[in-house]
Amino acid sequence: MTRLSDLCAAYPILSVSGKSVSDAIACGALRQNIQAIEYDSRYAAPNCLFFCLPGARVDGHTFAPLAYASGCRAFVCDHLLDSIPADAVQLLVDNPRKALAYFSAAFYGNPAKSLTVIGITGTKGKTTTAILLSEILCGCGIPCAYIGSNGVVIGKERFETVNTTPESRELHRYFRMMVDHGITHVVMEISSQALVTHRVEGIPFDTCMYTNLSVDHIGGVEHPTFEDYLAAKASLFRDFHPAHVICNLDDAHWMEVVGQPASDTAFIGYAVHRPLGENCRFVAKNIHPFRSETALGIDFTCVTEKEGETPVRLRTPGEFSVYNGLCAIAAASVYGVSVPDAARILQTLSIRGRFEIVDALPGVIFLIDYAHNGLSLTSALRVLREYHPHRLICLFGSVGCRTKNRRRELGEAAGKYADYAIITADNPDTENPAAINREILSYYDRTKPYLLFDDREDALRAAVQMAENGDIVLCAGKGHETYQLINGDKVPFSEREIILHEAALRLESLPI
Repeated sequence: MTRLSDLCAAYPILSVSGKSVSDAIACGALRQNIQAIEYDSRYAAPNCLFFCLPGARVDGHTFAPLAYASGCRAFVCDHLLDSIPADAVQLLVDNPRKALAYFSAAFYGNPAKSLTVIGITGTKGKTTTAILLSEILCGCGIPCAYIGSNGVVIGKERFETVNTTPESRELHRYFRMMVDHGITHVVMEISSQALVTHRVEGIPFDTCMYTNLSVDHIGGVEHPTFEDYLAAKASLFRDFHPAHVICNLDDAHWMEVVGQPASDTAFIGYAVHRPLGENCRFVAKNIHPFRSETALGIDFTCVTEKEGETPVRLRTPGEFSVYNGLCAIAAASVYGVSVPDAARILQTLSIRGRFEIVDALPGVIFLIDYAHNGLSLTSALRVLREYHPHRLICLFGSVGCRTKNRRRELGEAAGKYADYAIITADNPDTENPAAINREILSYYDRTKPYLLFDDREDALRAAVQMAENGDIVLCAGKGHETYQLINGDKVPFSEREIILHEAALRLESLPI
């Protein structure tokens, strides 16, 4: 419980119900104790501070009367509201989303100041790289947590999240839990939307990492242009002034995103297609794919001036996996981890929903991956071609209520690089899955075989039943997700369980 007047010191207050802050304090308007911070009126309650957040589809100011009816008497807004009675305290601020970040930090005792916070941004590779880095640090005795697309991991506890980067209230609540559990470091994925909506405002990043940038999240409620998307990513490096920057020097946009580092920033570049140099301190060479009965992966040699050459094995395939591994190794070096120690840990790791192998049928490799746009699906399929499958089967769909460019890109990628397509639902939300599938199919090369399923479970069953010895079956789009978004509801859904169940039925039906 925190006094409202104490929280008001966290962020500039323009007025309190039309009065100055000093007048409000003098008359006792800020004496109430705050037990919770809330921005969803469904969870508002007495002694709650309610934030009226403007959004792409709805404006939180319109829900203030519902929060009031639930007993809330303190509100943060960007204009005075006539819709709630005069006994409610209205804190007027210039930006309620920014205010939420700073108020949340203060409410939970500013826990981020007690953590070494590592942020990673980019279009591809955030999740894998962040998890690899957190596992390396934990494996070397540095208590490290993770926040990102695969949830929140604090020690042995895992929490599911809605967004890649949770809302600021949730972030600081998790930071508080981390500090209380003896965690010293946290690696977190930073999405462009998190930067635009100020979810990470005020967080003291020690290290910021950049993977790559490509056209994605353009249109709809996301970014109007690629330039806007790039600018959002760049703000992590421009506005937060980290002590260390880890940067992919092979990416065409790195200078636009990262910019010229400040004189007091330690800049560490990594690359596959550049030699060691002043800024390029980690390089990969001797890259070779490997395949076993239970894994697809890649081997490479990590080269540094200080430690020479170190062999590295990753349990995920493709050159992009090399970039992920290099980035994690480079970032770990900031915290005293040697390349051999990092390599030792990396060779044992696999990532949920990232080229995750499901050992279901003898002679067939089933892979679950998060590839959900044209670029990532193209990369995944091209990589899998290197393993010379009997057939490369691609099961995929496209999300509803998002940019429709993805449907064209996904259809074209599957038509070009897969041998067989199974087009099905992903997260259709309020759109008709059949209509989405027809749109994807219009861009698919129909000289190649395909199947259409409006129900993804039916599609997975068909994939298991048709799989032949030597096939690689890529189930793309869902990755780590354990649900389908249908008409606004998250319906439980596990690709792994469906594949294993159907495979068991198929094996049972075989003659002895």
